[in-house]
Amino acid sequence: MKNKIELLTSLRATGVVAVIRTDNPGDLVGAAKALRDGGVKFIEITMTIPGALKIIEGASAQVQKEDIYVGAGTVLDSETARAVILAGASFVVGPTYEPEVVQLCNRYSIPVMPGAYTPGEIMAAWKGGADVVKIFPADIGGPGFLKAVKEPLPQIELLPTKGINFETVGAFIKAGAIAVGTGTALVSNELINSKNYKQITDNAKRFTQIIQDARAGK
Repeated sequence: MKNKIELLTSLRATGVVAVIRTDNPGDLVGAAKALRDGGVKFIEITMTIPGALKIIEGASAQVQKEDIYVGAGTVLDSETARAVILAGASFVVGPTYEPEVVQLCNRYSIPVMPGAYTPGEIMAAWKGGADVVKIFPADIGGPGFLKAVKEPLPQIELLPTKGINFETVGAFIKAGAIAVGTGTALVSNELINSKNYKQITDNAKRFTQIIQDARAGK
């Protein structure tokens, strides 16, 4: 497993966290490799999925030698944070800022990305030790809100999540996002169940190309 600095550097370079919802570790590994082939290396499994802990454990074990990072999402408390870390999660994401979750992840040098929305919430999460602050739900304020927040707080790295697709991702990157979180725009349950890995790879390539173009000012 890469250390925290290396992992965050990779996140900045690739610019995407793919949120996948599946109850089969085998399906997850196939989809994760297809995403990786398209340039997306970060996979988030939300704890709202039944059996999520076993899925994270199984998938993490299978991709530990691959350039793929399986993380846990919707982590609400320190007990869950410790459990997912022991299961092999490379990073931890939450919908809100929970100080005990951030503290535990910092203790074990695991990248942590708590959720926030208002400037006050964002600042509190950053001061509390967040590596990246997840802007959630990002589709309400859109790229304009993110840009407005980054103006007085350029030192805080932001990861907008929800409602981000091929049409909006470029604007979020131009607004200052370190990366974006997205789900069905990259990989739907239909694509996973049908094992249409070529389409998943194509989606990832298209998504990452838009990010690269946005960073280049295109």
